Amino acid sequence: MTIAEHWAQRAADFHRRHRRGVNGGLVALGVGFSALAFGIAPLAPDAAELPQRTIVEAIALPGLQAQLDALAEHELALTRADLTRATDTAEGLLARLGVVDDEAAGFLRSDPTAAQLLRGRVGKMVQVRARGDGRLLELVARYPADRADRSGTHFTRLTVRRLDGQLQARAEEAELASQVRLASGVIRSSLFAAADSARIPDAISIQMAEIFANEIDFDRDLRRGDTFSIVYEALSADGEPVPWNGGTGRVLAAEFVNAGVAHAAVWFDDGSARGGYFAPDGMSRRRMFLASPMEFSRVSSDFGARMHPIFKTWRQHRGIDYAAPKGTSIRSVGAGQVEFAGWQNGFGNTVEVRHPGGRKTLYAHLSRIDVRRGERIDQGQAIGAVGCTGWCTGPHLHFEFLDQGVHQDPRLIARASEAPTLPAAQRQAFARQAAAYRGQLQIAQSMLGAPAEAE
Repeated sequence: MTIAEHWAQRAADFHRRHRRGVNGGLVALGVGFSALAFGIAPLAPDAAELPQRTIVEAIALPGLQAQLDALAEHELALTRADLTRATDTAEGLLARLGVVDDEAAGFLRSDPTAAQLLRGRVGKMVQVRARGDGRLLELVARYPADRADRSGTHFTRLTVRRLDGQLQARAEEAELASQVRLASGVIRSSLFAAADSARIPDAISIQMAEIFANEIDFDRDLRRGDTFSIVYEALSADGEPVPWNGGTGRVLAAEFVNAGVAHAAVWFDDGSARGGYFAPDGMSRRRMFLASPMEFSRVSSDFGARMHPIFKTWRQHRGIDYAAPKGTSIRSVGAGQVEFAGWQNGFGNTVEVRHPGGRKTLYAHLSRIDVRRGERIDQGQAIGAVGCTGWCTGPHLHFEFLDQGVHQDPRLIARASEAPTLPAAQRQAFARQAAAYRGQLQIAQSMLGAPAEAE
């Protein structure tokens, strides 16, 4: 006997023994299903038996020609944007922006205000609105403010607009909008490579190197695994990111961990014309002497003995050589008075600056000199440009530092130079601002290796 036959035999025996109970249960189950079916059956009348009525109504539609006429009356405006170039003419710029309008091109050439568009610096942001046939409706250009004292905080908005059939131009200054960004990075090879990986603009990297230049020699002191965190400004004009200065403002706070030692700096308006960077203890990062006579450069020959590149003999090199392209701006590392400005034998075009305390700096091989003898200059003021005058094998700056007539390593002098501290009256305000930036730096530290983010 199979298993199926076995269970069938058992079911038949069960039914014989309990015939009455099983039959009663089946009847009850059937009644229950009938009641359920009755309860959910629709009570509404049959739709086929309902009265039906047909309604016919004429709807007036506008003719096709009327629709085409209405569409033709609707003015289609096209918008395009680009940056000005050194080779731009009025016609060429408008053509690149999709504008075909001889009247507008003539207006950009002849109107004194509109003509500012193609004068001066290049890279101006230009946005146009034009009709479908290419006729100009509006042109708006944005570029740094002409005034030097407002170029970092304001921009010029030049608008050319057609009003009552006539083109009109207007120029005005407006304030740049600032957005705070946080970023961090890890040194694998160089500062700029790490900054590029974190999508930090070069302008911000240069600022950070400047801030910590007196504590960190970015040519020799960097270590693989060093880290940095930074809080900086991203600038926009009328909601559009600006292309000049890398689209950034200043560094607001930064921390650099070099060889396990943390160096921190916070921007604070100390009441001076420029403000400054201060360590958490309130000591200024701006010392009596800058670490370098250029914003960022490469040391091609250090202080000490070396093989002379021209005479091919070992000689004492009593300064530092900085390799840089011809024309790179050179600045005075400290405030003082110009003692010499002119030609000096093998040094070529040379500037010497006398500083307080019997100290003097020398800048040689300049392509041009921007100061004159007897002139008083400030720290960071431009004094000339990199060149290759006198005895030299390529464009570079030869820089010397003398203390009481004795040559010293300029970078050691810069690190040891005096740094002022905040007065007691400003300490409380500085502490509050430093604490706020410290919190942002901690957030940036948690993002190590991630791209810069807006706050």
